[in-house]
Amino acid sequence: MKKYRVQTRPFVVPTTDGKLIEEHWGNSTRTSDISIAHMIAPPDWGEPHQTPEFDEFTVILSGKKHFEIDGDSIILEKGQSILIEKGARVRYSNPFHAPCEYIAICLPAFSMELVNREPE
Repeated sequence: MKKYRVQTRPFVVPTTDGKLIEEHWGNSTRTSDISIAHMIAPPDWGEPHQTPEFDEFTVILSGKKHFEIDGDSIILEKGQSILIEKGARVRYSNPFHAPCEYIAICLPAFSMELVNREPE
């Protein structure tokens, strides 16, 4: 029995806002303890506030991303990263002119049941 799995076809999460989400590991691969996703947020993209029940690490690969976290405003650029702990009220957006490419890692795995998004 092999003690590894290779991911060659990430699950592309259907979206209606132009954001690309490729989940390499997570609930789509029956690894509910972690999710790892490659994402590209288009210019002028944003999500409603949420209060997730998971820790989320974000590593910016290109572009910039805006974070509103418990009333603080933070902008990260290529090469920077952040950990947002579960229970924080957060809003993610890309109000800039270029796409933002990043990796997101959630512990436990991202799910709609744990994200607690607020109505828009």
